[in-house]
Amino acid sequence: MTTTVQPGATTAPTTGPVVVGWFEPGSDAWHAARAQGIGGSEIAAVLGLSPYESRFSLWHRKQGLSAPVEESEEMYWGKEHEPAICRRFAKEHPDLPVTTAPTYTHPERTWQIANPDRHAGPDLLEAKTSRDVEGWGEEGTDQIPVYYRAQCLWYMDVLQVARCWVAVLIAGSEYREYVVEYDEAEAVFMREAGAEFMASLAAGERPAIDGHSATYQTVRELPDGLDDVDVEIETALRDRFHQAQDTFWAAEDELTACKGLLLDAIDTGRRATYNQQRIATRTVRNGKTYQLLPARTRRNTR
Repeated sequence: MTTTVQPGATTAPTTGPVVVGWFEPGSDAWHAARAQGIGGSEIAAVLGLSPYESRFSLWHRKQGLSAPVEESEEMYWGKEHEPAICRRFAKEHPDLPVTTAPTYTHPERTWQIANPDRHAGPDLLEAKTSRDVEGWGEEGTDQIPVYYRAQCLWYMDVLQVARCWVAVLIAGSEYREYVVEYDEAEAVFMREAGAEFMASLAAGERPAIDGHSATYQTVRELPDGLDDVDVEIETALRDRFHQAQDTFWAAEDELTACKGLLLDAIDTGRRATYNQQRIATRTVRNGKTYQLLPARTRRNTR
């Protein structure tokens, strides 16, 4: 793969965005248009903010060394609900004509790609779905998951738009709206990170292995075949692995004890709360406790 970082990679544009084309999200043409750059859903991975992909996994995918991301059920239903969410937004805002949007690139940084869901008058509109309210703050604010904020700012930076609306359908029945305003300082930070990532692709310098599940999955996919041989590793790696095992087992025991204490504290209740914030939810099957689901997860705290 040959990648060229454009001159002036951290400067503001002097002309408008370039229309690459109109593509069906998830199609081969859509993937091809994004292959040589960084899209809005990918900049969060570059920044280490994505719960779905790591910098390591994105780098290998861009190099063609790992398979494309397979469409999950969450991704499928998000795509299915998008038109309905956008129609609801249009109904709530008759003063903002909602229209479909093509795929754009920045006129100078051609690797900076924007594929917004819709235009909403002079603004942009992103339609999202969420299983619950975790990560979503007070409606009407910009309190949205950080990886969605990065996506909005990336798109606004390419199109030089001042505002991006985020309409979200929560748990299949609760509609909310949020507003993200353009922030030049954040945009510059992302441009610089994007330029550095593209340079690492051109130089063949892969990111370090981290603790993201997507990184581990990528490492698992890279070797081809199996050689029945022993491979000697360094002492430091052995010690780190053993220490991690011991820490994990101790944490697992502590977590099990805490779950027992929580279940005992809420007795026949459904949720454990603190200052009216949900800590965990108890589920019941056939009259017995089935499991205790924590409200705080790696996904919304990464």
